[in-house]
Amino acid sequence: MQAFYDGLVHGELVAATLASMLRLLVSFALSLAIGTTLGFLFARYRLLDDTLGFLVVSLQTIPSIAWLPFAIIWFGLNESSVIFITTLGATWTMALASRTGIKNIPPIYLRAAQTMGTGNGFRLFVQIMIPAAFPHLINGVRTAWAFAWRALVAGELIAKGAGLGQLLQDGRNLGDTSLMLCIVIIIAVLGTVSDHFCFKKLEDKVLERYGLAGSKS
Repeated sequence: MQAFYDGLVHGELVAATLASMLRLLVSFALSLAIGTTLGFLFARYRLLDDTLGFLVVSLQTIPSIAWLPFAIIWFGLNESSVIFITTLGATWTMALASRTGIKNIPPIYLRAAQTMGTGNGFRLFVQIMIPAAFPHLINGVRTAWAFAWRALVAGELIAKGAGLGQLLQDGRNLGDTSLMLCIVIIIAVLGTVSDHFCFKKLEDKVLERYGLAGSKS
């Protein structure tokens, strides 16, 4: 409690939390866009799924911290390295989730949409595929959010400037276990609260809108 109080009064915890959240949101948005696009391509094109799709499965098994030396060489000790590592941490999970969701869309949905003039392009993807694949997508989003947090803290261990990971590193260097425990609690609370009040609420609303609430597992 004393460590929390000191961190709040001096502003260290607030500044570190805001800096980490900004990096996380940027990286998470990138991972959602890249991962969903890759998943769509894997689901629609067999050749890509058999080649790059297999590679994505392999990449998902690699811990985000393993990319840290590459990030330092390619980008240096800066924001770009942290965003790179955090984006990688969530992208592969999102790609596999969107691939699974789109592949499990009942073909009758697509045929009905095409018969009604939706076509095969962007409208079909946005109006039919995304809603139909949403149960899988939201699970991927929630898992990707957790993986992004893990990758963020790993990346911030070497980043310059404020951040929860950097503050955790400072606590380790000082042997301050109270400060380190504060960081762990903050990360756990932020992750749980954001999942419950953001992603869980979004899932419930979308499932209810499309009449899938009764089938949610």
